[in-house]
Amino acid sequence: MTTPAGKIIIITAPSGAGKTSITRHLLQQMPQLQFSISATTRQPRATEQHGHDYYFLSEQDFTQRISDGDFLEWEMVYHGKYYGTLRSEVSRIWAQGCIPILDIDVKGAIHVQQQYPGQTLALFIEAPSIDALAARLQQRGTETPETIQTRLNKAAYELSFKNHFDHVIVNNQLPLAQAQAMQLVANFLGLPPTP
Repeated sequence: MTTPAGKIIIITAPSGAGKTSITRHLLQQMPQLQFSISATTRQPRATEQHGHDYYFLSEQDFTQRISDGDFLEWEMVYHGKYYGTLRSEVSRIWAQGCIPILDIDVKGAIHVQQQYPGQTLALFIEAPSIDALAARLQQRGTETPETIQTRLNKAAYELSFKNHFDHVIVNNQLPLAQAQAMQLVANFLGLPPTP
């Protein structure tokens, strides 16, 4: 398997639009891709493991690493909750002959594109409407009405940046959105068309 060196796949979206489902599908179907594990200061959820789901860092460690220039991109996504992509994580994946796939927020995605012009494919996943997004967040059962409203306000802001990305995929039906994402990634990497 030959891998185009130095390329990065970026999947971004407002919370609840389906980027994680699309990212997982790409990882299952395309062995050349490897998930880039983000760092965060938030607490692990019940089933999450350090070094597998995220690199869980203290706020002090995270901010020190920002000062040291260790992050490709980082953002305080919600008050006191930092997320970021370590440069070492992308280098690790490239060293294994794979292509990193980054599941990151909108601002972070723009920062990565700016640092690697011509080397990234950035896909923006959009829910069919804000109402559909609200329904998806409610179905998760993990959000309070206040956090849902915060996420919806953030989503409306993030939607204003969608024209900064290579392609916008409207996730109305997940299998179709997954197929569209696979085809775009295959084209970018110069792979044969997906069936």
